[in-house]
Amino acid sequence: MELAFSEADRAFADEVREFVAASLPRDIRERWADTANVLFASRDDTLRWTKILHERGWSAPNWPAEDGGPGWSVIQRFIFETETALGGAPPLQNQGLKMVGPVLMAYGSDAQKERFLPRIVSGDLYWCQGYSEPGAGSDLAALGMRAVRDGNDYVVDGSKIWTTCAHEADWIFCLARTDGSGRKQEGITFLLIDMSTPGITVRPLRFMTGVHEFNEVFFEGVRVPVSNRVGAEGQGWEIAKYLLEYERGGSFLSHRIRAHLQRLRRLAEAALVDGAPVARTPAFRARLAALESSLEAMSWTELRLLDRVARGQRPGAESSVTKLLGAAMHKEVTELAMEAVGPYAHLAADPAEAFANALLPPEGVRNASSRYFNHRANSIMGGTDEVQKNVLAKAVLGL
Repeated sequence: MELAFSEADRAFADEVREFVAASLPRDIRERWADTANVLFASRDDTLRWTKILHERGWSAPNWPAEDGGPGWSVIQRFIFETETALGGAPPLQNQGLKMVGPVLMAYGSDAQKERFLPRIVSGDLYWCQGYSEPGAGSDLAALGMRAVRDGNDYVVDGSKIWTTCAHEADWIFCLARTDGSGRKQEGITFLLIDMSTPGITVRPLRFMTGVHEFNEVFFEGVRVPVSNRVGAEGQGWEIAKYLLEYERGGSFLSHRIRAHLQRLRRLAEAALVDGAPVARTPAFRARLAALESSLEAMSWTELRLLDRVARGQRPGAESSVTKLLGAAMHKEVTELAMEAVGPYAHLAADPAEAFANALLPPEGVRNASSRYFNHRANSIMGGTDEVQKNVLAKAVLGL
């Protein structure tokens, strides 16, 4: 692949930047800037922004044209993700566009593709992921939620946990055990379940700040049509691994880190130490330069990996590399933001009076600590750092 931006690429970047500046509603931009301790914008803001992009044909940037996407090159996708993040846009709905969507393209029936893909692209469906359980997190194959065949339905009983946005979702894609007689990786089936189905209960798991993003989801005698099964019965583990490759390495992570760095520079220019901006101190400049160099290296690693996907190949086990890098860099950049604002990072969530006489921007300071604590979770969600290292050791290094 050519690791350089062409004149056409630079023109496309200008086009995306101008579109975001003109079309992203101000209220969405402001709410997302003020949302520090969650991973996603609200359902309403996410779907509203998706519909705006859909009118331009840009709502599914990682999808091929035949499935409703723009059919962009890897470079175009990278540019789009970067410019929208730097322009203050919230992320698109990851569970629909980058998880279940690619699964349906690869394993779904024609009827499932026809039913779901257009509604994901248009922003008419909001999804959540039902993988983790109280006794099955990093060891996902230990899951115990049961799905028993009863005529043309499965009857599902069990629970899922840490289910992001389940309280807002229309549908959930789930792993359920349909056979417990073999190895634990066997007998797992991939199901699509309408969240309005009787027998589903969603209970919130609130952050210590009161924010509600995670949930427990309970299934009691939930009837799921067999037509909502993706792939064959017992093929769920294969499909789950395919999905996790795309979750970990089938999309870009560097653009959000780049947006964090943009905020960090603004904070460091406003924060003072001994009467001079923190941004001018040698120690800060050295750490920022190191972060920026690491980010550029990570960006090109992502591009090489996604070039493989664009050529019809799977991300492979190397997707764990970008997952590890992304988790580490999110931690580093949010830690440096905490250090830049110093003691202000520990002030109350409502900064109006506290910052009345301060030079630091209230939004940035308030969010510094929230982002710092929130991004500690990056080394756990989607598979812990230890799991990623094991994947690389076995599948890449052959250990």
